[in-house]
Amino acid sequence: MLNIYIRMSTSKQIIKKDYSKLKNIDCILVLGAGIINNTRPTLMLKDRIEKGIELYKKGIAPKIIMSGDHGRKNHDEVNIMKNYAINKGVPSEDIFMDHAGFCSYDSIYRAKEVFGAKKIVIVSQKYHLYRSLYIANKLGVEAYGVKADARIYAKIIYYEIREFLATYKNYFKCRKMPKPKFLGEKISLNQSGDVTNDKKWIKSGCQIINKVIK
Repeated sequence: MLNIYIRMSTSKQIIKKDYSKLKNIDCILVLGAGIINNTRPTLMLKDRIEKGIELYKKGIAPKIIMSGDHGRKNHDEVNIMKNYAINKGVPSEDIFMDHAGFCSYDSIYRAKEVFGAKKIVIVSQKYHLYRSLYIANKLGVEAYGVKADARIYAKIIYYEIREFLATYKNYFKCRKMPKPKFLGEKISLNQSGDVTNDKKWIKSGCQIINKVIK
């Protein structure tokens, strides 16, 4: 019942082909979805990046946040995401990297609190958008979703089962509103996204986290 409620309460926020509702958007938030051998995106992530690039080139938002897991030196989603977009013609200065987007909740929380985004477009596969939009609503972010389903994915049944369980987890998480694992200094979207490029590694707890030093 909870999954049905969350789907029904957020379905109208998913935009299909008519992007006319998407005005004055602060940024496009592309959520991570895994990488292969720390060299290239999975097909699911590739489709998300491609859709984010498409929206950017349509002028939906002036900036893109690539949010993913960069908690280890040998697992770097965000640089792979940014480099992919640069190779497709998106200027580096318009791409911000959120190195600590360890989960959907953290990515959206940080988009608001670190990057100052108030109105965003979330790019992900449709099954994942409902939960992401619910999180954004609870965090007080005006959000819209654009699906990046470009194919039938090999493990989609597994992902949908995992999503069913994650929805329950995030429902209770949104009632407590905990801070993400890592916040850090505020980064304005009005400046160049290159301020989020790798500059120094620091150790935080058991994880290696990239910290931007101005």
